[in-house]
Amino acid sequence: MISPSARLLPPDRAPNWSSALGAGIACAVPALALLVLVAVRWSPLMALDRTVAGTLHRRAVTEPGLVHVNRILTDWVWDPWTMRLLVAVAVVLLWWRGERVLAGWVAATSLIAAVLQQGLKAAIGRARPRWPDPVDSAQYSAFPSGHAMTAMVSCGLLLWLLHRHGVGRRVWAGALAVAWVSVIGVGVTRLYLGVHWMSDVLGGWLTGAALVAFSIAGFARYEGRGRAGLPRSP
Repeated sequence: MISPSARLLPPDRAPNWSSALGAGIACAVPALALLVLVAVRWSPLMALDRTVAGTLHRRAVTEPGLVHVNRILTDWVWDPWTMRLLVAVAVVLLWWRGERVLAGWVAATSLIAAVLQQGLKAAIGRARPRWPDPVDSAQYSAFPSGHAMTAMVSCGLLLWLLHRHGVGRRVWAGALAVAWVSVIGVGVTRLYLGVHWMSDVLGGWLTGAALVAFSIAGFARYEGRGRAGLPRSP
C-alpha cells in the first residue's frame, strides 16, 4: 500500500534515490576523514585551525560593531533553535496536508541530526578556542559545529520539501539563495566570534549534508517501493 505522500508526488518530481545516496557518500567520506584527523589531532590541520582562528580573532577585537552584528545573527537569526522551529513549522504543515509519513520522516531526520551532533561532540571532546580577550563564549565541545550542522540539515530539508511541492522558479531561486547565505553565513559567524575552529564548521557542514542526502535517498527508496506495488493503468 502506498503512502498519501507518495500519491501526492508528481512523477516528474520523483527523487532519484541512487543519486541522493551517491551525494550522501560523497559528503560522508570526507566528513569521516575530517573526524579522524580531528580526533588524532593531526598537526597540519591543528596548525591551520589555529592560524585561521587567530587571524579572525585579532580582527574581531578591533571591530565591536561587526561583532555585535555577528552575535545577533548567530544567536537569533541562525540559531539552531530558530532553524529547528522552521522545520517544525514545515512538519506541522505537512501533517495538516495529510502527508504524515513525510512529516514524520522530516521530523525524525531533524531529531537524528541533533542526537548525532551531541554524540559526536561527546565522543571527540574537542576544546573550543580560548582567548585572553574573548568577544563571545559558547558551551560544550567544539566538533562538529552545532550551528553549522543544524543550518545545513534544516535548510537542506526545507529545500527538498520546496522542490517536492513544485514551487515556481523565482521562489526556488530565492529560497536557494537564502539557504546558501544562511549555511555559509552561520559558519562564518562562528569563526569570526572565535568560538569554533575552521574544521569544526567544515565538519558540521559535511555531516549535515550527508545526513540530509541519506534521508532523501531513504525516503525515495520507500516511495519507489510503494509505487512498485501499485497496479498499472490499463
